[in-house]
Amino acid sequence: MLQENGNAIAVKVLNLTRHGALKSFKAECDALKRIRNRNLPKVLTACSGINYKGDEFKALVYEFMINGSLEEWLHPNAAPNDVDGHLKKLSLVQRVDISIDVASALDYLHNQCESPIIHCDLKSSNVLLDVDMVGHVGDFGLAKIVLESTSDTGANMSSACLRGTIGCVAPEYANGSQISREGDVYSYGVLLLEMFTGLSPTSDMFRDNLNLHNYVSEAVPQRVVEITDPALLYEGESHNSSQNSLQERDLVVQECLETIYQVGLACSVEEPRERMSIDKVATHLHSIRRKLFASSLLG
Repeated sequence: MLQENGNAIAVKVLNLTRHGALKSFKAECDALKRIRNRNLPKVLTACSGINYKGDEFKALVYEFMINGSLEEWLHPNAAPNDVDGHLKKLSLVQRVDISIDVASALDYLHNQCESPIIHCDLKSSNVLLDVDMVGHVGDFGLAKIVLESTSDTGANMSSACLRGTIGCVAPEYANGSQISREGDVYSYGVLLLEMFTGLSPTSDMFRDNLNLHNYVSEAVPQRVVEITDPALLYEGESHNSSQNSLQERDLVVQECLETIYQVGLACSVEEPRERMSIDKVATHLHSIRRKLFASSLLG
């Protein structure tokens, strides 16, 4: 908390004893100085110097995201309450809105920056939520700036993105493929499936040849309800709701969920060239939001 104005800030101090920490600091600074977007964290300053022990010190100072990470809301554990003491629980509409926020951030990074920026580590713990539950894509420690004027992207995948989370990182990176927009899109697809099934891609249930993509693919469209986070299927019900209104609501929800899963699957297919582009993702999600609005599921 800053004494002069009472503003809350978040300070990311790098552990410089870890291999690649300095490179991560430089990558994050290079990426953040180039971006200005509603769905990306606002960095206030960077600190570089010597600490009280005489050791090198580097840190980044951000605006504080009071509602923490998306991961904490999808998988609450020891601290299941939000800042107001309510049980952490995301509604269907909130999840759609956050998925749009993340897609908008990626669209900006990939298609609207002077040089495209590939995040390389998109996952639920790197999506931060502000006081209004608006999603911000954070942690650019693995980000790469693509120089499209040459054939050099600035990095092969021999080490960089493989530090990303297994289950979230694009499979072609394991073969040494260069970073790409499609790699981020794969991670986004996995994130989208995680948000609506409520299942973590790193869950122990996903082993051998089973992953979150295959799990959802086998269930859509016949078993959409079965694989969906149960919290989403019963929200909005009340004793005053008529049977007809509940049936209409359930039909709209199932249609929207089926479309969401189809988008997530289209983003996370194994072949990079077959993945849906992030701008098309945003178009589909906005269409879903309009459908929810028209059905009075939005307040």
